[in-house]
Amino acid sequence: MMSSVAKYFVLLLNITLFSFQLSAQTTDPSSIIASAATKVLKPYIQKQASWAMEQLPVTVTASTSSRSSGGKHDFFSEGDYWWPNPVSADSPYLQKDGMTNPDNFIDHRKAMIRFSRVMGSLASAYLKSKNERYAVQAFKHARAWFIDTASLMNPQLLYAQAIKGRHTGRGIGIIDMIQMIEVSQALIVLEKSKSAKPAEYIQFRSWFDKYLNWVTHHKYGIDEMNSLNNHGTCWTMQVAGFARFTQNDSLLDVCRQRYKTLHLPGQMALDGSFPKELARTKPYGYSLFNLDAMVMLCQLLSDKQNNLWAFALEDNRTIRKGIGFLYPFVADKKKWTFKQDVMYWDNWPVAHPFLIFGAIALNDQGLFNTWKSLDHAPTEDEVIRNLPIRNPLIWFDGSEF
Repeated sequence: MMSSVAKYFVLLLNITLFSFQLSAQTTDPSSIIASAATKVLKPYIQKQASWAMEQLPVTVTASTSSRSSGGKHDFFSEGDYWWPNPVSADSPYLQKDGMTNPDNFIDHRKAMIRFSRVMGSLASAYLKSKNERYAVQAFKHARAWFIDTASLMNPQLLYAQAIKGRHTGRGIGIIDMIQMIEVSQALIVLEKSKSAKPAEYIQFRSWFDKYLNWVTHHKYGIDEMNSLNNHGTCWTMQVAGFARFTQNDSLLDVCRQRYKTLHLPGQMALDGSFPKELARTKPYGYSLFNLDAMVMLCQLLSDKQNNLWAFALEDNRTIRKGIGFLYPFVADKKKWTFKQDVMYWDNWPVAHPFLIFGAIALNDQGLFNTWKSLDHAPTEDEVIRNLPIRNPLIWFDGSEF
């Protein structure tokens, strides 16, 4: 017969095994993928944070263009695909769709991208380490852009993607502002730090409130809002990101409705493709870009009451179907059956947001494995520009740490 001591240890072993099994059953599979992603990102976070700690703030006031109709504090950029008329240099620029003019003014865009990279890198490092020095450095950059009167940027894009001899600015230029999405998310993360000052956060939120008012009421903003391709998606993506930071619930609801009634039904075909992007001169890059933005809408706008990841139209068009269409061409680019992009064909794909956020939300190990295998630190400027979500860690829910 088994002794009482032996029975006790058998009982203890059974309880331990039951607890382990219960834990395995109740562990959220998506959190397992997110934890694995955090480990993948660790060396990149450390490298980028080291770089960010050495950077001084550079805002729009650091450079100007004689072709800008704005002032020192106004963001200015020029349309990518517009070139000088070879007949007369003083004539209005001519369009070459898909062909980027390297001589156009993009200093402000580059400064904004740099700002986004700095803030995202520092917020990621802060999440991993809780070291206040990362927050302190981030707030130096945020104050320069949003508070300091000598260097701040005006909260509007009146002079974005101008065209010499044609337009001093265009609504289409509002897409440049997607580079601020990870800035606002970084500020959400860093608000929990000891270095965060409530008075400064009032000013940070005031800046984004003013921008949201401009982009939702000005003609340029309305024009961009009504666009039925990646520009419309990116209008909603940036508004959702900034509304999240400013805690503007009404705008968040507007963005949710736009996803359900405009973006998904108006852009996605029954097979999950985006026909308007496939019709461009860079169909592969534009399809990737728009899918990333659509996925970020699901990431930004889903909560306990609104799960856009599961939202389906009556004909079963879903974000899962959009991922399902493009994913095979990312896992094996040689399978691409459409035109090749006229520029940057060899630079795609990289570790796209749609892969990692889709993997977590849909519990898809294949998406994760492909994301893990791709480039997490691209160096081509055009790729970096079209990858505004570069720091997945700051979008995770925190259970991974």
